[in-house]
Amino acid sequence: MSELRRVLNVGGGNKGIPIPPYYMGWQIVLLDIDPDGHPDICCDARDLKSIPGKQFDAVYCSHNLEHYYAHVTHDVLRGFVHVLRDDGFADIRVPDIAAVMAHVMAHGLDIDDTLYQSTAGPITVKDVLYGYGRELVETGNDFYAHKTGFTEKSLLRVLRESGFKDNYVAKHDFQIDVLSFVAEPNAWQRTTFGL
Repeated sequence: MSELRRVLNVGGGNKGIPIPPYYMGWQIVLLDIDPDGHPDICCDARDLKSIPGKQFDAVYCSHNLEHYYAHVTHDVLRGFVHVLRDDGFADIRVPDIAAVMAHVMAHGLDIDDTLYQSTAGPITVKDVLYGYGRELVETGNDFYAHKTGFTEKSLLRVLRESGFKDNYVAKHDFQIDVLSFVAEPNAWQRTTFGL
């Protein structure tokens, strides 16, 4: 990797929202559709091919991919591949819909019941499926709505179809975390992520 590593934080909202500590010392470039968060690049992630390619070592995308309709998910992910350097990777986090459904069935929850507590307050089943209701009401912005969902199997399929060769999955707390590599992970990536 280059000496000055760069990460594109896609849909991160604003720079006050922390990203994982392994990006410390990197140049963090925020891309978001909402100008209110003062992103470095104000852009819809479906349009990533409109910016110069091969300029980032990583794309960080936490709880943003589910905000696009299923039929455009490939476009967003191919945009990630476009902006990544040849040895780049995407660091993606999405709700684990299979885990949510299993929990709902096992505990007899209704759609408006609380699934878990977060720092923002209670998160309902409906919030996970359709988007955080309080944020949708407060902002009036439907780009905060969830328009699709993923299981491990469906996420890995769309990643492979979009050009990611190697994918490493971890699941916890109703969330799927995946590291997706354009090529085989390099030595730094293997050491850093314990691959």
